[in-house]
Amino acid sequence: MRIGAVFPQLEIWPDPAVVRDWALSVESAGYTHALAYDHVLGASPANRPGWKGYTDKSLFHEVFVLFGYFAAITTSLELVTGVLVLPQRQTALVAKQAAEVDVLSGGRLRLGVGIGWNEVEYQALGVPFEQRGARLTEQVDLLRKLWAEPVISYEGRFHQVVEAGLNPLPPRRNIPVWFGGSADAVLRRTGRIGDGWMPQSPPDDKARAQVELIRTSAAEAGRDPAEVGIEARLSLGAVPEKEWPAFVDGWRELGATHLCVNTMNMGLAKPEEHAAVLRDVLPLLQDR
Repeated sequence: MRIGAVFPQLEIWPDPAVVRDWALSVESAGYTHALAYDHVLGASPANRPGWKGYTDKSLFHEVFVLFGYFAAITTSLELVTGVLVLPQRQTALVAKQAAEVDVLSGGRLRLGVGIGWNEVEYQALGVPFEQRGARLTEQVDLLRKLWAEPVISYEGRFHQVVEAGLNPLPPRRNIPVWFGGSADAVLRRTGRIGDGWMPQSPPDDKARAQVELIRTSAAEAGRDPAEVGIEARLSLGAVPEKEWPAFVDGWRELGATHLCVNTMNMGLAKPEEHAAVLRDVLPLLQDR
């Protein structure tokens, strides 16, 4: 199992030196990848009674710019979006940005995508909220075609490309696309076309059934279910410390290929404390 670290951007300063030190620390500690969340805008709760989502006070580094920076300062760390809200972005532009990060990092990008939940953000970006599921499926198809060939033509429900292409192309002529979410439609989509799934739940009976649905959907699509990866997320502040090893072992037993460790919401006072916790916890989670 490959173990990565969640970039604690909600609790880290915008100081580029702090961001750099975190990335270098987790790479030197032995983590295989860094995962960052994506949001473009935070909604002000001032006139939104009961608002429970991220707000204008929630600090989010833009993931492609952040990973361009990480590409320059790290050498082996895989760069993972967890997840990019793909339907609210222009597909060709995402293809370009992702290809560029992949080029500059030497093929180290993994693109986790999802449909998101923030209608305020969709509205501000000029994208219909209701069509996001259908749009995402077509987007993944178009992304892969743009990454694979120098020039393509594409006619879809939401996209049209006429004899155009990216330059440069990603080194592998492909970038792994993983899906986040827990709805049955997401699980079936993952089995049909995804390179992997990113759950945020414990390794319980519900998770076991979700993994089985992915594997069944993969087999029905003529794919090898073993080729679909799984990346669990261990939030240290939400799971009691004594249960951390069992959490990891449970997901390993369910077939998880990756796991990422989240240090946010632990009450840490300083940005550097996130890296310190990550250094200390990794030996407890690795294969025993």
